[in-house]
Amino acid sequence: MSDDRLAGAKWFKSTRSSGNHECVEVAFLDGGGIGVRDSKNPTGPALVFTPGEWEAFTAGVQDGEFSRPKA
Repeated sequence: MSDDRLAGAKWFKSTRSSGNHECVEVAFLDGGGIGVRDSKNPTGPALVFTPGEWEAFTAGVQDGEFSRPKA
């Protein structure tokens, strides 16, 4: 995404990341947005979420909404 909000963003990975390049990176942007990108392609597209969207997503992760069904 070519978005001025991403200029100068400080990207980081989860502390649980194994250190390889197969994860997502997040940046807290000026103006309150949250950027998300693929660490394998840092110059590629990025998504930008509002704080409310990000909070709903992270709450869903913590609540197990995105867990794979047990076989």
